Amino acid sequence: MSKLDLTDLRLLQSLGQTGTVSATANELGLSQPSVSIRLGKLRRHFKDPLSVRTSAGMVPPPRAASLTPAVQGALAPSDGREGREPDFDPATSDRVFRICMTNTGQMVVLARLLNRLADVAPHVRLEVRDLDPDTPRRLETGDADLAMGYTTSMQAGFHQQTLFGEHYVCLVRAGHPRVKAKLTKSQFLSESHVAVMTTGTAHWLLDKAIDDAGIARKTALWVPSFLGLEEIVARTDLLALAPIHLARILAAHGTVRYLAVPFELPSYLVRQYWHERYHRDPGCRWLRAVAAGVFRE
Repeated sequence: MSKLDLTDLRLLQSLGQTGTVSATANELGLSQPSVSIRLGKLRRHFKDPLSVRTSAGMVPPPRAASLTPAVQGALAPSDGREGREPDFDPATSDRVFRICMTNTGQMVVLARLLNRLADVAPHVRLEVRDLDPDTPRRLETGDADLAMGYTTSMQAGFHQQTLFGEHYVCLVRAGHPRVKAKLTKSQFLSESHVAVMTTGTAHWLLDKAIDDAGIARKTALWVPSFLGLEEIVARTDLLALAPIHLARILAAHGTVRYLAVPFELPSYLVRQYWHERYHRDPGCRWLRAVAAGVFRE
């Protein structure tokens, strides 16, 4: 399909306004099969789905939405730019990307990602939000560009890419009077613990595995996140389970150590997630590639 005719332009305009093939067919006075055939040709021409299904119905992805002004103005002569993706230049862009993360992800991922962005996209900015039950809606509506972490709530319409693998270790203070170079199962059971009560992340896997193994932790303290964990462990004799990537960061400060857990716990994969509607958005594609590259180093 080398050129667009007037019917093609009207079809694009109507589809953007009505959101359905049937309504577009009625508006243009065409049969639904005819509209479907033309729509298939348009999708191949633009190399874009032109509409994707969301909980609110069929909506245009960003590239299709970006065609609307040209279509409306034209139904006028073409300026020769049909099919060209919106430009994204990381060296000059000052776009604000919105990323949903767990508090663990904020501690493990953000600094590395920001350092890379400073090198290749010095004007790009990030807005970080919690990874929570509302995250799928945010990704679907464009209120967020990307999510990172472990979640089971991304279903149809979402893409994913593995960033790195995780497993749990046990944090102890550097000068713990009883736990030395190796943590035994009897020590794990006899020592008191601080437990992190995060929701919607891999921590529920941990709690379930501990319950399934019949392990009864002596929990002296429950906290809602990992953010104050280093200070608590460093200044008490409490033990704490934490993901290995976070444990390495905390242990580098010299106040805590991490040891292997003396029984089997599940590992899991940390992934980045995005919605089909923004799959071809040039800026989002670039950000996903940068994030993936950070963890391939």
